[in-house]
Amino acid sequence: MGKVIAIANQKGGVGKTTTAINLAASLAANDLKVLLVDSDPQGNSTTGLGISKVEGLRTIYDVLLAHTDPALALQPTECEGLDILPADKNLVAANLELVDQPHREFRLRQSLAGIRKNYQYILIDCPPALDLLTLNALVAADSVLIPIQCEFFALEGISQLLDTVDRVRDSFQHPLRIEGVLLTMFDDRTNLTRQVAADLREFFKEEVFKTIIPRSIRLAEAPSYGKPILLYDVRSRGAECYIKLAKEIIANEQRTREAQSVG
Repeated sequence: MGKVIAIANQKGGVGKTTTAINLAASLAANDLKVLLVDSDPQGNSTTGLGISKVEGLRTIYDVLLAHTDPALALQPTECEGLDILPADKNLVAANLELVDQPHREFRLRQSLAGIRKNYQYILIDCPPALDLLTLNALVAADSVLIPIQCEFFALEGISQLLDTVDRVRDSFQHPLRIEGVLLTMFDDRTNLTRQVAADLREFFKEEVFKTIIPRSIRLAEAPSYGKPILLYDVRSRGAECYIKLAKEIIANEQRTREAQSVG
């Protein structure tokens, strides 16, 4: 059974989609089968992996609302081993249309159940809001990865996300855990960035990943070419950091499994 990780932060502009695309590609580069689920109506993960939003493209909207078999909506990408469940602007209506549906919070979880065995990792790129799409992602996920930009208001709103994680645990008896907090857009030339990073490490302790994602023009450019950083500029610092992050997540997972087997 593949591990499902929701990438969530209701604050926009923190590198959420950049992380979804590049972590997915980096995990796939480790010879793993990976699925990226684009659950953001902006559909940036979809275009960022070179998928054209053409007429008739089956998307996550069809899976959630029209009960389309997700296997029919999957799209291969340029990265070997990486598929995407795409999104387009139709997903904007999903929050309203899901409201009156039975088991509305479980739609994504139920949809992924049939294909989960085909992947070692499934990443979900969440919208920048704590709405029904994000709730579906959290209920479907085993863990949540929280990207946080090292800026003055970094911690603002995070308590809201953590409250939502607690509610998902309690209300749905779902043992959702924190995969880790990822420091993004890091610029170590500024005192503010270093101070914010220190504050976040003090607040989140061991939950902060050792890997830090730098502020990078190459990372920002890559999606406009429909490519992850590994295909756009494999020698860049951004590519190196996402490969390190993938290896850190794989190593953490290995340690967790070993601890569980001993226990």
